[in-house]
Amino acid sequence: MKTHNIIELRHLTDSSFVVRMERNNLVFQTGQFITLGLNGNIDRREYSVYSGEQDEFLEVLVREVEGGKVSGKLKQLKPGDQLTVDGPFGFFKFNPKTFDKQKFLFIATGTGISPFHSFIRTHSDMDYQLIHGVRYTEEAYDHSDFDEQRIVLCTSGDSGGKFNGRVTDFLYSQRIDLDMNCFLCGNSEMIYEVFDMLTGKGIPVSNIYSEVYF
Repeated sequence: MKTHNIIELRHLTDSSFVVRMERNNLVFQTGQFITLGLNGNIDRREYSVYSGEQDEFLEVLVREVEGGKVSGKLKQLKPGDQLTVDGPFGFFKFNPKTFDKQKFLFIATGTGISPFHSFIRTHSDMDYQLIHGVRYTEEAYDHSDFDEQRIVLCTSGDSGGKFNGRVTDFLYSQRIDLDMNCFLCGNSEMIYEVFDMLTGKGIPVSNIYSEVYF
């Protein structure tokens, strides 16, 4: 477990923000997560790494949870404050060169976009499509970091996205190549529904990878 100094907090919405901290030579593979806590506090929380493998800094995307023991405190951090970081952990590792067919479909809800942001920052030239489901357009976290031709924003609470409705509604009518490698990250309900939908379309179970956020 190491201590990392805060560089900055970047607020994306009223309740979501990116914590940027010194990297301190932490080595991770994109898709892994770390645990964060305030110095002297026993409460800790897991966050997927949001930054890329080559970035000089370390970032996580945080959504403030009402009554949460960690997220609210993270929101109050200022440059120079310190966090204790442990990790990296997890098996949601990603390297496109290890796949025979290098075609990728990334499906996320909410802050489940975090590992995919890291994927793209690390492997910007790969063949991918990202489908991101949120309630409101303002939750399109850093979509400008992605190729706009490769990302579909699905909004269920307003009509500001490319598709008005849930991720599953969008996927229902889409044809997906059977050799596509599919990565799912977000709430468990979405993952179960999308898993069933993908296998129903003929995608082999061996081509589906998932990380449950909540």
